[in-house]
Amino acid sequence: MGGDTTTLDSPLIYSTEASSLDQDFPENSLGSPTFLSGGDHFGLKVENGKVGLGFMDSEESVRASSNSLDEVNRKRVRNVYMDVLKSYDELHLHNDRWKEVKSKILRYIVNDHCSYTPGSWIEELGGMKKGDYNIPKKMTLLLIGPKASGKSSLVNKISMVLEDDPFTPDRAPVSYSSVGDGTFFLQEYMIPRGSSSFCLYDTRSLSDDLAENKKMVKQWMTKGVRHGELIKRDSDDVHLKSKMKSKARRNSFCAIEAKVVNYVIFVVSAVSILELMDSDDEIKRRKTQAVATTFNDPLLSFEDDKPVVVLTHGDLLSLSDRTRIRMHLGQLLGIHPKKQIFDIPESDDAGTKLTILNMLRYCLEHADKNLPFKGPFSSKGVLEMLVSFLLAYAVLAILVGMVINMFNFMAR
Repeated sequence: MGGDTTTLDSPLIYSTEASSLDQDFPENSLGSPTFLSGGDHFGLKVENGKVGLGFMDSEESVRASSNSLDEVNRKRVRNVYMDVLKSYDELHLHNDRWKEVKSKILRYIVNDHCSYTPGSWIEELGGMKKGDYNIPKKMTLLLIGPKASGKSSLVNKISMVLEDDPFTPDRAPVSYSSVGDGTFFLQEYMIPRGSSSFCLYDTRSLSDDLAENKKMVKQWMTKGVRHGELIKRDSDDVHLKSKMKSKARRNSFCAIEAKVVNYVIFVVSAVSILELMDSDDEIKRRKTQAVATTFNDPLLSFEDDKPVVVLTHGDLLSLSDRTRIRMHLGQLLGIHPKKQIFDIPESDDAGTKLTILNMLRYCLEHADKNLPFKGPFSSKGVLEMLVSFLLAYAVLAILVGMVINMFNFMAR
C-alpha cells in the first residue's frame, strides 16, 4: 500500500480526528483537472414533464456538457481525495504487516543475513532474460529536495527500520535549525549498514535558482555520484566557498568510482508545501513552481517512471491537511497522490515503518524494472564479437589456403 502512514496513538487521529473517514471533502480547496470531450452533443432533455435522451440545441448542449464534465471532475477528485484519506485508516488496520514487507527486502538464510540483490525483481518480459540486463553490483537511490526537507533524517529512519535497532546512532548528521550548514558533500549510506546491495545518497539541498538545480541534476544523472564529492554552486558567496574549501582539505573523492543513479527519491516538507499552497504571495508561488520544474526534469525520470515523493513532518499537521497536500502535489507533479507519494512523519510506530518499507520496495522494484539492456559493446558483448571475428578469420584462412593449394596442384 503506497504512501500510507499514521501515528497509532496520535491525537490527530483518535481525538480531534477520530477517523479519517469522518473528514469532509474540502470542496473549494482542491482544483480539478480539465477533461476534453468531443463528438455529438447528447444529453438529458425534458419533454412533456419526462426526462429523456435527445438532441439539444447548440447553446443548451454546451451548457449541459460543461455542467456534466464539471460534475465528473468533481466526483473524480473527491474519490481520489477520499481514497487517500481512507489509506490512513487502512494503514492502521494493516500496520502489523511491516515485518512481512521487511522480510521481502531482507531475506534471512539460516543465520546468514542476506540483503536484497540488484535485479531480484526483474520481470522477464518480451523474451528478455535476467542475464540480458546490465545489473549493477549495487543499487543507488538518490535523495534530492529543498533545504530542510528532511533528507538526512529520512536516511536515519530508513537505516533504523532495516537494522531493527532503536538504539542505532544516527548515521547522517541532521541540522537542528536553519543555522546548520546542511549537506555540502555527497554522502553514501549502505542500507542496511555493512551490506553491499543498495545504498542511499544524501545530497546538497536544491537551490532557489532553477539553472543551478538543472546543472546539479545533470551532473548527478549523467556522470554519476561520488561519496565525499563537494557540491559547489556559482551563487555561493566568498565566505561559504572558503568555509567549504576548509572542510574539503582532506577530501580525495576523485579516487572514488562514480556510481550510476538507479532511482530518485524526491523529499519535501509537508509544512513548507502547505505554506506555499495556501499563500497568495507571488514569490512563494514561484517557489512551488520551481519544485515542480525540478521534479519534472526528464533526467530524473526512468522511461515513464517519475521519482517517488516522500512527504516529511506530517506529524505537525492534521490528517485533512496532509491529504490536501498529497492531492495538491499529485496534481502539481503529475503523479498519483496515494500510490507514489509516501507520507513519512517523525514517528517510530509500526505504521511509519510499514510506509518506509513500502516506499523502499517501490523504489527497488522500479529500479530493477528500468535497468538497461546489455549493449553489444559491453564486456561480454565485446568478447563474443571478438570470438566470432577470430572464428570467421580462421575459416577464411582455411578457405584461402585450400584455394591456393588447388591452384598449385593444377599448375603442375
